[in-house]
Amino acid sequence: MARIAGVDLPNKKRMEYALTYIFGIGLHNSRLILNAVGIDFNKRAFELTEDEAAIIRKEIQDNYMVEGDLRKKVAMDIKALMDLGSYRGLRHRKGLPCRGQKTKTNARTRKGKKKTVGAATK
Repeated sequence: MARIAGVDLPNKKRMEYALTYIFGIGLHNSRLILNAVGIDFNKRAFELTEDEAAIIRKEIQDNYMVEGDLRKKVAMDIKALMDLGSYRGLRHRKGLPCRGQKTKTNARTRKGKKKTVGAATK
């Protein structure tokens, strides 16, 4: 099992999809990384040699912010918005959606289920 950036990659997945299990790497970045190091997209994670895994690790470490560092940066960015008192920061502080969604009937994920969910109007 290949371990890159503190994440165990699933063995049976193709490398282009296996790399997306790392927080901060999507499909586009995964393909860019594999092109840069010269590894075939169709190679499975269990077929990866230690040398290839080391090359991928180095590429990610040098050029991408992933996992713990990225999570910390996102948290600090949200905290900065809240400290500024911007609209988005206030919405984060109140636990409401901050990208323009309506909250009268939806937004259960963000608001939480506080009481019985019923008809909004009768």
